[in-house]
Amino acid sequence: MEREILTVSVSQLNNYIKRVLDANSYLGDICVKGELSNFKLHSSGHIYASLKDEGSLIKLVMFRSCVQRLTFRPDNGMKVTVRGRISVYERDGVYQIYAEDIVPDGVGSLYAAYEKLKAQLDAEGLFDEKFKKPLPPFPQRIGVVTAKTGAAVRDIINITGRRFPMAEVFLAPVSVQGVSAAPEIANAIRLLNEHELCDVMIVGRGGGSIEDLWAFNEEIVARAIFASHIPVVSAVGHETDFTIADFVADLRAPTPSAAAELVCPSAAELSGYFQNQRGRLKSALIYCIEHKKKTLANLTGAYGFQRFSGRLADERQYVDALMKNAEKAARSLLEKKRTVLSQAAAKLDALSPLKTLARGYSIASTKDGTLISSVSDVKKEQEFVLRLSDGAADCKFL
Repeated sequence: MEREILTVSVSQLNNYIKRVLDANSYLGDICVKGELSNFKLHSSGHIYASLKDEGSLIKLVMFRSCVQRLTFRPDNGMKVTVRGRISVYERDGVYQIYAEDIVPDGVGSLYAAYEKLKAQLDAEGLFDEKFKKPLPPFPQRIGVVTAKTGAAVRDIINITGRRFPMAEVFLAPVSVQGVSAAPEIANAIRLLNEHELCDVMIVGRGGGSIEDLWAFNEEIVARAIFASHIPVVSAVGHETDFTIADFVADLRAPTPSAAAELVCPSAAELSGYFQNQRGRLKSALIYCIEHKKKTLANLTGAYGFQRFSGRLADERQYVDALMKNAEKAARSLLEKKRTVLSQAAAKLDALSPLKTLARGYSIASTKDGTLISSVSDVKKEQEFVLRLSDGAADCKFL
């Protein structure tokens, strides 16, 4: 007899599988050993992560009520033993372990290497804020060190083109995982600096496991970023992923898309900002002018200002009166001085030798002007001058 084939919906299928797993007592309380990766402590307090070994991984969920009972802080790379139950998240059709407890089982070798290098570089000062360079506000050329294919480079190009199309994007293609990735990334950073190919650079890749992101935890990459005189924005993985490159870089972006937004100002936002500022400036000028007009109107309408013209006429008359008084005083003073001068002239005229000469007297003097007051002052045949009232006569003493 032919078996009847059932037709069910996806929801029915997922629900059936969930009930099968939930009914399995072996899977209802199980301990699983592995290494944590893709760890995220959600704002709700729940933990989302992957538990993996060399060959496989399983999704892990731990709800807040259980998280609060943990005596340590889980993190990527840690080897742990998880106790919980296996079930299905019906919406996505994903089976996962719902953890009730997590116990440390040592630290993975990659995580240990990460912590060791991080401590070393931190001690050397490579993470110090004083070495962080500011990003240029309006970059003309943006360097991108990442794989030439993949979502990261597409997101960066799309976002920069949309936000700030006047900027040129210069791609330095590199491997972002594998043995050759770290040297390629470090070399690309050095070349961008040596040839001054950009004003700012984005170094990163999309998300992945700690192994996938490991190139950005290599010392050679960290030192190349630190030596860069061009500002570097790290954009490695997802928001919860932290690499050594993030700590050394001048700025960390949670994702490549976020890095593009941090590096590029929005042309549309800038245009809107300037339009807004222009409108505000215009409004401020109009308000200022209107305010000054009102102030001027108030001043001109004030009683004191209205009386100003009359006050000015009064002051002009006052000045005219002062001028007349000054002219009168000047004329009076001039007449007095003329009188005094006439009197002095009369006295001088009365004392003048010319008056004496006019009465018949004369004055004798030598040729050099020496007065002759006695006959003994001249010699025989000596010439002298005799000054009379109407002139002078040359004489000779006989």
